[in-house]
Amino acid sequence: MTVDILVRNNVKVLGSGSQTIVFAHGFGCDQDMWRYIVPSFIDNYQIVLFDYVGSGESQIKYYDSEKYSDLQGYAQDVLDIMEALELRNVIFVGHSVSSMIGMLASIRNPQYFERIVMLGPSPRYVNDLPYYYGGFDKSDIDELLDMMQMNFIGWASYLAPIVMQNPERQELTEELEKTFCSRDPHIARQFAEVTFFSDCRVDLQHASIPTLILQCSDDSIAPIEVGNYLHTHLKNSRLQQMRAKGHYPHLSQPGETSDLIKEYLASV
Repeated sequence: MTVDILVRNNVKVLGSGSQTIVFAHGFGCDQDMWRYIVPSFIDNYQIVLFDYVGSGESQIKYYDSEKYSDLQGYAQDVLDIMEALELRNVIFVGHSVSSMIGMLASIRNPQYFERIVMLGPSPRYVNDLPYYYGGFDKSDIDELLDMMQMNFIGWASYLAPIVMQNPERQELTEELEKTFCSRDPHIARQFAEVTFFSDCRVDLQHASIPTLILQCSDDSIAPIEVGNYLHTHLKNSRLQQMRAKGHYPHLSQPGETSDLIKEYLASV
């Protein structure tokens, strides 16, 4: 069976610039999360948006629990999209787990990538003390996954304000909670398990594409220690501390996010 990649991943192509930016959403989200960022780039770039299988308006019938039991399954989908659109020298902007998905894809097929921008990335979320601080004990993740299984709606309302970290802007927290709740609970739980138990530290040495690491302030998902570790172990990387708080600066501070990406792209 021939799979229509562009339909499977609900791929949208906007703008008509000579270079392409691919925006990749994080766990529990979809391509709509980039709506405040896209206008800043659409006049000068071709923009590619998509949804991972199981997210947004993707074709859920293509969800394969074995394929997506590892981040490499998602990295393959990124490469599929780039191949289907015949893209080269792409600027890949990945939020959260998509930072590592994009990096894994770039290791496999570097010719597709010119630069990577990682927004709130983490190569490993679980602590591996005393060698590595990821921000979570394994028991924290186990509790989160149990909550997702027992009370999916309760999990969403619990997590959204913690990760958004902008209490004065309740509308952002409500949007995130609504987006979480719109996911298929079983798929969301597996994606959460794959995300939070992933360990890409050994892959960092194989990554070669120049990378901007955007480190958010007061980020409960990817603390500053994680950004520092990533910068130390990822060659050709630049670490930029943001004023934006929380894990979703493209929603809470789209102006700062866009400006920092533009500064980076103009600097080489």
